[in-house]
Amino acid sequence: MRAMLLERVQAAGDKDPPLRAVDLPMPEPKSGEVLIRVHVCAVCHTELDEIDGRVAARLPVVPGHQAVGIVAAHGPGAEGAPAVGSRVGVGWIFSACGTCDRCREGRENLCVDFRGTGCHVHGGYAEYMTVPSAFTHSIPDPISDVTAAPMLCGGAIGLRSLRLCELTNGQVLGLTGFGSSNHQVLQLARILLPDSPVLVWARNPDQRRQALESGAAWAGDTRAKAPYPADAIIDTTPVWEPVMAALDQLAPGGRLIINAISKEQADRSLLAELDYSKQLWMERSIRSVANVTRSDIREFLELAATHTQLRPLTQVYALEEANQALEEIRNGRIHGAKVLAVGHARGDY
Repeated sequence: MRAMLLERVQAAGDKDPPLRAVDLPMPEPKSGEVLIRVHVCAVCHTELDEIDGRVAARLPVVPGHQAVGIVAAHGPGAEGAPAVGSRVGVGWIFSACGTCDRCREGRENLCVDFRGTGCHVHGGYAEYMTVPSAFTHSIPDPISDVTAAPMLCGGAIGLRSLRLCELTNGQVLGLTGFGSSNHQVLQLARILLPDSPVLVWARNPDQRRQALESGAAWAGDTRAKAPYPADAIIDTTPVWEPVMAALDQLAPGGRLIINAISKEQADRSLLAELDYSKQLWMERSIRSVANVTRSDIREFLELAATHTQLRPLTQVYALEEANQALEEIRNGRIHGAKVLAVGHARGDY
């Protein structure tokens, strides 16, 4: 089968493409697993974190954790699995133990045995993949394959981030960074918090225009002063400068939710400039978002099936163009979500 393979962490200054196009043997589903014929797989900044070594992947690995396809076969002991031919999605959560305290509390995203798709096991940058049947997600009929793929991570983690904001309708939401996840959060906010103004900070003028066209009350550059403070801000950027800038924009009692699996080190020195009395005093708080649960993914898909305005913008690339898509993300050339066309996708591109 065709696949894109990450074989090593990329050293600083290395100009070679990080992923190599290869032919791999067809995977065989183990006990309790299903084999999925992949139609599409969305591209995430987490893949860059794996490539750069900020997130430790089990190499060599096929990346990709926002895959949509059809069930091609069952492994042994897959009772209750989606039927062969069913359309399913696979998100970042490949598996969790199901028995630890965190799993029993419904917080399987914090399980010590959490395994990430396309990181600890092969993912969706390939024609076929295997996954535990219990960690697949049915794709509602109204949603095309290409549209569904970014919902499986960017959408689901955006929903989790919005929940952690603990906002009531009418309170002010801020978004710093406006890529695959936060542009879906803005759509979510229009549904779940219809009276809440949304402020957007983004370094890319095109993203600021996109935010305003999508219903943001205001949009400005990373350090721009918003017209009023935010009760909560969701940061989806890979660097520290937007975090420091966001702390200056929080209302008393405000919450900064950092939705990033890692942060780059280049501007880490900015943390030394933290002014406690101005940026954290008055019960302001910082909270991170870790992974997703299956319920996050399924709740987002259910919302999207009901609310047709909840649809990410997408750009489609061939599987072999994965390196190009990743390089564009690295350089900030992001307009919605990037999706790799792997096989025959259902729905329009």
